[in-house]
Amino acid sequence: MIRLPLPRGLALAALLAATVLLPGGPARAQAPNQAAQAPPVPVTVAAAAKRDIPILLRNIGAVQAGQTAAIRPRVDGTLEQVFFTEGQEVKRGDLIARIDPRPYQAVLDQARARKAATEASLANARLDLARSSDLARNQFASRQAVDTRAAQVAQLEAQLKADEAAISAAQVNLDYTSITAPFDGRLGLRSVDPGNVVRFANDNAVIVTISQIRPVVVVFSLPQDTLPAIQDAMARGTLPVTALSPDDRTVLAQGELVTTESVIDQSTGTIRMKARFPNENTRLWPGQFVNVRLQLEVQRGVVAVPSVAIQRGPQGLFVYTVKDDNTVELARVELGQDDGTQAVIRRGVEEGAKVVVAGHSRLRAGARVTITAPPAAPGGGPRPSG
Repeated sequence: MIRLPLPRGLALAALLAATVLLPGGPARAQAPNQAAQAPPVPVTVAAAAKRDIPILLRNIGAVQAGQTAAIRPRVDGTLEQVFFTEGQEVKRGDLIARIDPRPYQAVLDQARARKAATEASLANARLDLARSSDLARNQFASRQAVDTRAAQVAQLEAQLKADEAAISAAQVNLDYTSITAPFDGRLGLRSVDPGNVVRFANDNAVIVTISQIRPVVVVFSLPQDTLPAIQDAMARGTLPVTALSPDDRTVLAQGELVTTESVIDQSTGTIRMKARFPNENTRLWPGQFVNVRLQLEVQRGVVAVPSVAIQRGPQGLFVYTVKDDNTVELARVELGQDDGTQAVIRRGVEEGAKVVVAGHSRLRAGARVTITAPPAAPGGGPRPSG
């Protein structure tokens, strides 16, 4: 058989094809079962565990004083003296300030003098009435004279009551010159200095403001949909309320729910509520904003996982669980309460399952993982992952 010479390009292609097909050639190194596998994904896990989980409702609340009063003068006069320092805590009945009492003392003395004069005139009129009555019985005086004496007595008795009322009014005005605390509380900043003339008719003449800070109340709002559950919980007993700092890290005070508003705010679809706090440590201050947690109940022995383990996909919520062979599978879950820290699992994950809490971004079902320790918490020590 005659072999014809091949062009140089075709000969080179034939040589490369033969090389690939040779046993032990480069094709052996590219076999599929020899391909490099993807490295395991580092993840942090936490165990699903049974816990007692409080059912909480949250919102922002405003602290209000238990009582607040603007101390104003109730009579006109010169502010003679103040008996407090700004920011001082006072008891009910403590003397706060005094208005010059001398004009009102003079009025009281005049009223008492008029009463004394009326009492003397009344005593004399009663004697005249008695004498006239005796004479009339013996027909030495007319009946008209007796009636005149009786009318005079009645007139003086009425005058005596008017004098007594004038004394009471003068005494009240005199008492108003001594201004006392209406309840236990803390005084604010003084607005009027001694020596100034204050007038009852002037609404701006506030000497000082007193606020009750033990106890205080916190007013907050919740969605109207929560009202039935709140009413049911209130029927079972007292509902605890916790006030926290704005960063939600520090518990400031513990209190209890007092009442709900009688109407729902139609513009927002919420209902206002009031909680009372003893505030013995005075960590709550009128005008302060706090985070509020209202506890409806405590669910006992429910399966819970850290909230960061919950993922959302096209078909709903799920978590990644780590199997014994260090591969992950996707478990769809049904949640109860999720308070941002712990999520209650109603269905989908059993107690003891290891769920991924960090490293989700590179995961898919069946991926191999390696479990790493959680990052260190500030201040030393590992950060708890569960």
